[in-house]
Amino acid sequence: MTDNTPDTNNSDAPEDQIDLLDYLEVILKRKKLIGLITAAAIVISIVYSLLLPKIYSSTARILPPQQDSGLMGLMLGQAGGGMANLAGDILGKGTPADQYVGMLKSEAIKDAIIDRFKLMDVYDEEYRLDTYEKLDKMAEIGVGKKDGIISITVEDEDPKRAAAMANAFVDELGRLTAGISMTGSGQNRAFYEERLAGAKVELVKAEDAMKAFQSKNKALDVTQQARASIEGVALLRAQLAAQEVQLASFRSYLTDSSREVTFQKASIADIRKQIASLEGKGAASSIPSLGTVPSLGQEFLRLMRNFKIQETLVEILTKQYEMTKLNEVKDVSGLQVIQKARVPDKKIRPKRSLIVLGSTFAAFFSAVFLSFVLEYAQRMPEEERARWRRALKSSDG
Repeated sequence: MTDNTPDTNNSDAPEDQIDLLDYLEVILKRKKLIGLITAAAIVISIVYSLLLPKIYSSTARILPPQQDSGLMGLMLGQAGGGMANLAGDILGKGTPADQYVGMLKSEAIKDAIIDRFKLMDVYDEEYRLDTYEKLDKMAEIGVGKKDGIISITVEDEDPKRAAAMANAFVDELGRLTAGISMTGSGQNRAFYEERLAGAKVELVKAEDAMKAFQSKNKALDVTQQARASIEGVALLRAQLAAQEVQLASFRSYLTDSSREVTFQKASIADIRKQIASLEGKGAASSIPSLGTVPSLGQEFLRLMRNFKIQETLVEILTKQYEMTKLNEVKDVSGLQVIQKARVPDKKIRPKRSLIVLGSTFAAFFSAVFLSFVLEYAQRMPEEERARWRRALKSSDG
C-alpha cells in the first residue's frame, strides 16, 4: 500500500521569502558600528547646533493711507455716479499697499537702512550689492491679501537690532512718502496758483462783457430753462479745464503709465463726451434758446455761458489751491502704525532639538544600510569579487 502522506521535511516554501531574523542578525552582528556612527552623529549635531548663532525675529505692521484724491474726489463729487464707476474700474487694478511694498523694497530705503545700521560691517560684505541680497534674505516684506496690512519682519542675531531695523523701515518709508508728497503738492500748488490767477482775470473780463451787454440791451431776458442748461454746460466745461490743469501737474512729475495720469485721461475723455451730448448741434442743442431767440439773445446766452464757465472754474481751482497749500504744511506721510516692532525675548532658530533628532535618525538608518552593504560584500562569492575587480580596473583604464 502506497503511503501518500506529504513529506513535511521537504517544504515547498519559496526560497526568496523575506526572513526578518536574517536582517536582525545582521544588525546585531554590527551593532557596535551602528552605535558608534549614531553616537558620533549625536555628538557632532549637538556641537554644531550649539555653534549656530541665535536668530531673533521682530515684526512691524502698518496700514498704508488711502491715496489723497484731491481734485479727483472733488470732480467725482460734482460729476456724479458715472465718473465714480469709471474711477473704480481704473483704480481697482492696483492697491496703495502694493506701491508701498515696492517702496520698502527699493534701494532708496535699503541704502538708508544699510548706512544707518552699518550692515556692510555687520554682514561682513565688501560690496553693497551683496549687502542688498543679504538684507533681502533677513527682511521679509509683504502685504495681507485680505486686510491690506503691510508686515515688515526682520531677522537678526541681535534682538535689539532686529526690532530697530523693522521700525527703521517704517521711518524711512514715512520720510520717502513725505518727500514725494511734498514735491507733488508743491508742484500742484504752483500750477493751480498760475491757472487760478489767469482764471480770475478771465472771470473779470467775462463779467464786464456781460454787464456791458445788459446795460446796452436792458429789455433782454432769458428763460429759466436756458439758464439751467447754461449752468450745466458751464459746470462741465469748468471741470474739464480744472482736470486738464491737474493732468498737466501730474505729468510734470509722473509718467503716463501712472494711476493718476491714467485716471485723469479717462476722466477728461468722459467729460468731453458729456459736454458733446449736452450741447448738441443745431436743433438738437440742449440750450433751447440758441435756436429760438434772435441773434441778440444768442449773443447774450454766449456771454452768460462764458461767465458761468469762468465763475465755476475759479471756484473749483480755489478749492484745489487751498487743498494743495494745506498738503504742504501738514504731515503728508499718513502712515498708520498698527504694531511697532518690539525686542523679541525668544529666538526663532536654530531649533537644536530638531537638528539633533534629525541627525540621529539619519545617522542610524545610514549605519544600518552600511551594515547590510558590508554584510553583502563579506558574503559575496569569489567569482563576484573577481568581476567587481575587473569592472573597477576597466573603469579606471
